[in-house]
Amino acid sequence: MADFKTVFTKDAAPALGPYSQAIATSSTIYCSGQIPCTPEGEILSQPTSSISQMTEQCIKNLSAVLEAAGSSISKVVKVNVFLTSMDNFVEMNGVYEKFFTHKPARSCVAVYQLPKGVPVEIECIALA
Repeated sequence: MADFKTVFTKDAAPALGPYSQAIATSSTIYCSGQIPCTPEGEILSQPTSSISQMTEQCIKNLSAVLEAAGSSISKVVKVNVFLTSMDNFVEMNGVYEKFFTHKPARSCVAVYQLPKGVPVEIECIALA
């Protein structure tokens, strides 16, 4: 029997492939990357949505997944941010700092491409 459980909530973007929204252990929640997609499956994209709006949707999705796992944004200890252009770094940070006021450890990397052509994806690890 596994010492972990899979996490699913209808309040976050649905998984786009064969993976869980998160895996929860007795002490840690490992969240899969969240793209700017609504719980209804609508992908936010430019030019109709800003990097700020897309970053906020990613974080709202993470928050919903963490809550479904019995945790919260305030218990996040590590964040990984993926951007398709570092030109979006300042705007993403402006939204990010409003949610992660406790300043968890973080990496932010530029990548060539992300699923569904979105410009930002965010994943995290949190305490249970």
